[in-house]
Amino acid sequence: MRLATYNVEWFANLFDNSDHLTADDLPSGHDGSSRMQQADAVAHVMRRVDADAMLIVEAPNTGRRQNTVRALEEFAQVYGLRTRKAAMGFPSPTHQELALLYDPDRLSAEHDPRGKEAGPDGSSHAPRFDGAFRIDLDNDGREDLVRFSKPPMELALRTAGGTEVRLIGVHLKSLSPNRSGTHDEIMARMIADRRTQLAQAQWLRARIDGHLAAGERVMLMGDLNDGPGLFAFEGLFSRTSFEILMGRDMYDPHAHAALQRPGAGHPTTARYRIEDEHRFSQALLDYVMLSPRLVAAGARWRVWHPFDDVECWETPDLRKALLAASDHFPVTVDLEI
Repeated sequence: MRLATYNVEWFANLFDNSDHLTADDLPSGHDGSSRMQQADAVAHVMRRVDADAMLIVEAPNTGRRQNTVRALEEFAQVYGLRTRKAAMGFPSPTHQELALLYDPDRLSAEHDPRGKEAGPDGSSHAPRFDGAFRIDLDNDGREDLVRFSKPPMELALRTAGGTEVRLIGVHLKSLSPNRSGTHDEIMARMIADRRTQLAQAQWLRARIDGHLAAGERVMLMGDLNDGPGLFAFEGLFSRTSFEILMGRDMYDPHAHAALQRPGAGHPTTARYRIEDEHRFSQALLDYVMLSPRLVAAGARWRVWHPFDDVECWETPDLRKALLAASDHFPVTVDLEI
């Protein structure tokens, strides 16, 4: 069984308001690609990765007229992908959804949220991810309300052989859109954003602890927008959000390598342009974290990086497609389940 996470940059831009694919010569949301070039590239990558299920980060939108599942299933039909069914959790109030595209002959996937529904006052006991979490963010003795701009997706997976897996798909993003003001005001907002992301990680970690206590197989995957040395204020806090999520019992070899060798040549999953410096930068942002029972199932991880993965580098059509499709690259894990 191969499972993957893939952040497809502005995938929503490839669909109209009726969820029809608009593969034409107009610019896409991905730098340097038209909508046709990006759509063809994404499909090419998906075929070559050949995952049984792929978490799509920045999936097409759900709203009054649009529907993420409908858009993804049309995309799969147009390109003849075997991952032809889609599932998602709570829609995001800021669009760019989380969804799973999967092969129904290999597994089933159902939205199965846990935690109690939280009203406007929230809950301090890891409520459902579409609610609010009460936590004291700045140690001032008062609880703050924390929400997800993109609620994590909780799916119950069942393989054709009967193995059950709890999948939590994430796209942590707590950055404030307002970057105006004085230097001190901007710094204060950045520190507040960081506290919010760490609180979201604690909320997620509480859910993971519950699954592990119940003896379940747990997989957390997606874009954490976090990694060693990525944030200027890491020194103010004892742990990063991905360290909170890993704890002592969730494992991702790329995250482990980055922690053991900070600043060294650890794997990266994203490559993006720094406009004012006229260069590209790379970062480890995308993860597949597994509980011990899944690690023991012969887990083998891979980052499909166009320059760092030998097969991707030596296969020109795949290398070109990876660069034309997104500023992130797929991360896969193979399991004997």
